[in-house]
Amino acid sequence: MAEDAETETEYRIIEDSGDEIRVLVEYEDDRSQIVIIGREELDGREDWVQVLSVIGRAAEVDLQKLLVELGQVSVVCGAVIVGEHVLLRHAVPLLNLDINEFTDPLNFIAETADHLEEMFYRHDDH
Repeated sequence: MAEDAETETEYRIIEDSGDEIRVLVEYEDDRSQIVIIGREELDGREDWVQVLSVIGRAAEVDLQKLLVELGQVSVVCGAVIVGEHVLLRHAVPLLNLDINEFTDPLNFIAETADHLEEMFYRHDDH
């Protein structure tokens, strides 16, 4: 269990396929967010870990307003569209990775995705 300044969070692995792990981040206010953690290889030589979370369907949101809000609330992730969904994504190299370089972005991704989901989609689909 980890704690930040706003709310206490709890993490639970809900799926481990070997290539990626899905973690359910649960908050005291009964909201939750799924964060996907996967290993990526950059240029065929460097191992990175990618942390991402789905916000919602791209067709259901004003993307400009969402990006403006993201620019005001986050410095550690970017928004991308993969398939039909908007995702928040962050990646860090595994070589010499310190644990806080992984856990802090994981928390920021989960909190930011949850905030944007609540603000723009008005429901919690994780």
